[in-house]
Amino acid sequence: MKILVLGGSGNISRAIVKEALKKGHEVTIFNRGYRKVGFEDKVEVLIGDIKNTDGFRKIMSGRAFDVVIDMICYDEEDARFIVDVFKTSAKQLIFTSSSACYAHPFKSMPVVEEAESLRSDNTFPYGFNKANMERYLYSVMDSGLIPITIIRPSLTFGEGCSNMGVLRQNRNIVDRIEKGKPLLLPGDGTAVWSFTFTPDLARAYILSCLNPNTYNKYYHVCSSELLLWKDLYLTFGRILDKEVKLCYLPTDMLYEADPQLFGHFYFEKQFSNYYSTEKFRNDVPEWKIEISLEEGLRHQIEWWENSNYPLSEEKDVLEDKYCAFYEKFKQAIGSL
Repeated sequence: MKILVLGGSGNISRAIVKEALKKGHEVTIFNRGYRKVGFEDKVEVLIGDIKNTDGFRKIMSGRAFDVVIDMICYDEEDARFIVDVFKTSAKQLIFTSSSACYAHPFKSMPVVEEAESLRSDNTFPYGFNKANMERYLYSVMDSGLIPITIIRPSLTFGEGCSNMGVLRQNRNIVDRIEKGKPLLLPGDGTAVWSFTFTPDLARAYILSCLNPNTYNKYYHVCSSELLLWKDLYLTFGRILDKEVKLCYLPTDMLYEADPQLFGHFYFEKQFSNYYSTEKFRNDVPEWKIEISLEEGLRHQIEWWENSNYPLSEEKDVLEDKYCAFYEKFKQAIGSL
């Protein structure tokens, strides 16, 4: 297959390219060229800014692909543009949405795709924009213009990721555990969540390519391992053979203190998010999750060490501040 990946240098898209090459597919990637992806000699690399619509059309003129995998589509406007560009030059379009597209509270648990409503308010712009993107793509599905597949990942980790931890502090998690320093959790840390690793997700994308079972459908693709938010930190501790100290603050208090930093928790991650993958597994029965949380985190630690991933002094100071406030908060509650 000839596969075009729009993006190609991010956490998930690198793994998709790697999986596609492993399966012997011909891969082209399009991005701004800011980051090396590590397999430039094995793929065709097209450099440009997709926001420069005329320039993008010029680059894609005369090209045809079996599948276009869009990892950077953010909203309805982006989706309309990609459909228009490739409606006659691709056989299938795969769009990346997000589990953040849902309205809360959920109506089903595990969350089933057809049982839920998409976000209809703009309090959480990322999820709202993904929901609007999907609404437009449903109209394309109904029109029969070109086969569309929508994949909704949950929180996904892997080589190159920068989204691990409540503060997205990444390698700082390991450093703090090794130094005996506490880690912050919103609420009581018992919200259920689906943590997924990129190789498992990447296999789902490639198995969806030119797969008629997936045409004009939308899916959750994520781990079904039943975990709590605090299990993320406790599993790090088990791997490191260190005690993990946790501190807790109310989610709404954290959001009020820093809406930008804690918005993703306030609007999405404070709820239990456990997603059914039955729909995808029925249509793509050869797919399954192979990486457990512990196995994935062991690899993550190894990757941080091998790549000399930097620690963030700023995030460390910030987490110290919130954990110190937790101690004061606990004392104040105890004195009532």
